[in-house]
Amino acid sequence: MRIALDTEETNSEPTRSATPKEVEWVPLEKHPVFVATNNSIDGDSGTAFSRNLVAWDGSSRLYFWEPKTNCLHRLSLRLGEPEPTSILAASPSKVLRADVEINFAIHKISINRNGSALLLFGSERLCVMYLYGRTSKKDVNLICRTIMIGSQTYSKSSNDIRVLKALWHPYSDCHVGILSSDSVFRLFNLALDPLQPEQEYYLQPVDPGRSRSASSMLPVDFSFGGDHLWDKFSVFILFGDGAIYILCPVVPFGSLFKSESVLEIYNDAHTFGLKSANSRAISNSKLAISWLEATFPELQNQETEENMSMQRAHAYAQFDASLTLQGPLRRVGQGGDEDSVGRSAECEGRAVSLLYDLVSKDTILVTSWSGGQLQIDALADEIQPVWSADSSPRLRVDSHDHILGLAMICESITGGLPEKIDHAVWLGNPPPLLRLAIVDLALPRRAESGYNIALFVDPLMPERIYSLHDGGIDSIVLHFLPFTSQANGKDDTMRTPSVHPVLNTCQSGSTTASPLCGFASLSDSFGYSWIVAVTLSQECIVLETKTWNLLLPPNVGMEEKPIQLEDESEERDIPTIISKELLSGPRTVLVPQASPTLRSISPDSIEGRSALHQYFKLFHETYVEYAHKVYLELKHHAPQLKKIIDDQHDRLADAQQKLLKVAEKQPLLEKRIDRAVQMHSSLEERLQQLRKLPGAHNKPLSRAEQQFKSELDHFREVELDALHSSVDALSARLRRFLQSSKANSHQKQITGRKSHVDKAQKSMLKSSLEKLSLLNSENTRKVKVVESLLRTREKGRRESSVPRP
Repeated sequence: MRIALDTEETNSEPTRSATPKEVEWVPLEKHPVFVATNNSIDGDSGTAFSRNLVAWDGSSRLYFWEPKTNCLHRLSLRLGEPEPTSILAASPSKVLRADVEINFAIHKISINRNGSALLLFGSERLCVMYLYGRTSKKDVNLICRTIMIGSQTYSKSSNDIRVLKALWHPYSDCHVGILSSDSVFRLFNLALDPLQPEQEYYLQPVDPGRSRSASSMLPVDFSFGGDHLWDKFSVFILFGDGAIYILCPVVPFGSLFKSESVLEIYNDAHTFGLKSANSRAISNSKLAISWLEATFPELQNQETEENMSMQRAHAYAQFDASLTLQGPLRRVGQGGDEDSVGRSAECEGRAVSLLYDLVSKDTILVTSWSGGQLQIDALADEIQPVWSADSSPRLRVDSHDHILGLAMICESITGGLPEKIDHAVWLGNPPPLLRLAIVDLALPRRAESGYNIALFVDPLMPERIYSLHDGGIDSIVLHFLPFTSQANGKDDTMRTPSVHPVLNTCQSGSTTASPLCGFASLSDSFGYSWIVAVTLSQECIVLETKTWNLLLPPNVGMEEKPIQLEDESEERDIPTIISKELLSGPRTVLVPQASPTLRSISPDSIEGRSALHQYFKLFHETYVEYAHKVYLELKHHAPQLKKIIDDQHDRLADAQQKLLKVAEKQPLLEKRIDRAVQMHSSLEERLQQLRKLPGAHNKPLSRAEQQFKSELDHFREVELDALHSSVDALSARLRRFLQSSKANSHQKQITGRKSHVDKAQKSMLKSSLEKLSLLNSENTRKVKVVESLLRTREKGRRESSVPRP
């Protein structure tokens, strides 16, 4: 083991002297923090959230939140030591505690870009812990400053508004994006005001007066875009029916962007927008150019721009226009059928999570469904910003008229796909989707709420996507990318993704799975990558993942082998016992032609002896040498022949033993067959008795009844939860408005002043309140109708299952 000094006490109090400690480097899976205990972490597989209590800062530190003690463990890592397949961690770990009481359950943790703050996310509330604190006076733990985010909006006492997703913005270290159940996306600037959002976007995917399912109005997940043209200013939002919408542009105030990338989209708007023959494209490009020039004032100064590598985004918003909720995104060749948006025929349940993945020139969107399917799409066109002049944003400014915050209503504009995508630049149409694949993870079917599938991108190879679910971890590798494959000159044929199971959490011999509570994908600069997973029993699993040659086609470096028949292979396997030369016999002896006087010659004479010697020599060379070769051949192959004979005897003995066993088991088999026949006859008798029951003559459901049954199942699985969430969100809004109206009336009574409010505004406000109450009552009525149908259906099912006497 290696011994080192712990120098992580750099930010401790000056009055306390940091005493060096001996640190022991142990394998990460054997670290004392990850020792299996009986006090396992509570796992809620039926909740709407998947847990991930592990975070990695991208360099050498791993963080783990321990729910039992409400503390954060910081582990220093050495990747690839002592072998490339292993990871060492410093023991003991540094323990970080919050300076305030955290009285809510933590579901996920995530770290910002520079590793200075950690986001603790729960369904009720969320907070941020700054990772550089002071040393405790009681022990060696670090006490870190912790602040609550949006405590006025996401409060534990009012559980009507739930936090659905919270993410750090990829281009800011102090901005957090939050999507809540009231269909509002908020962006908080923690450096200025963690209680009040900097930007608020009220999502309205359905036009007023149009009726659609409740799941189409309830968002479930979102993701920020990557470093590609307008994607860096985009927010992708997923709704319960699988529809994907885009908000663009959304920029945190004060965030930093590369000057080169900002200049690229600025020149693109000038080249393809202003020079277009379409007036609509010119108008949209003018709005985009004005927004870019106001947000990044350095664009107008070319000399300053050349010397700057980064540009800071200034606070700006269009005073007479709000952002458009672009979508829902349709597939190429889908047409204008609104019911086919989002869900595919192969996908089951409801949409659960969304993943944005940027691979070279391709923007990949992966949607996971509660039935265990992954829907993989690619954007077939680039994203452009779109504004709507129908509604103006609400701005919050200071005394110098500087924008401090904004809020706007984002409505979707219905529109089909253009016939030619090439001529759709800057026309305000949402980019179409190109379906790459539907991946079925083959998870066991669940009758309850389904699976909560979380998606992650491999930091070393973006073509690989990890899916984390209750059954374990799977790896999906994309082999076909439309724009990247075309640019690299690869074959245009679509190759389906390859799916590999990485980790299975099901116990041997059992179908129940224990879900994981932590996952992180690690990589180093040498091209090695690992997977770290933490179980509910607080055990750590470290797996090395292969990255090389995963994207190569399967026929590279492989030669075609000729097909061999079974008979040929058997003939080749037979060893040669006697050569063919010996089996063919001795060579034919050509007797030399004898003279006619040979018989008259005496054998004792010189001529007779010479003739006999010649014949004897010829016969000796032919037959004696052949016999000698046969003798040597048989002597050489005698052990092999003996081995073959012994093998045949052993096989014969085994066959006789098997025959004896079969003879012994034959009576048992006959008995089992007799019992099976008796059971079959008894089952036939019971079937005849059951057919005589009155409930057995019910007709099968018709096509309309089956369709109605499927609609009821869909309402029970998806729409009912969405309706409950909508009713809760509307109730929360109404309660807030009533509280604010009471406070305003109380303030008017104290001051004695009369507000000069226009009658038109009063009537509009009154009508909107009436509409809101009508919508609330209608949603409540629908929920009651669905619940009553479900109760009657369950009652009918119970009555039909009970046999009548």
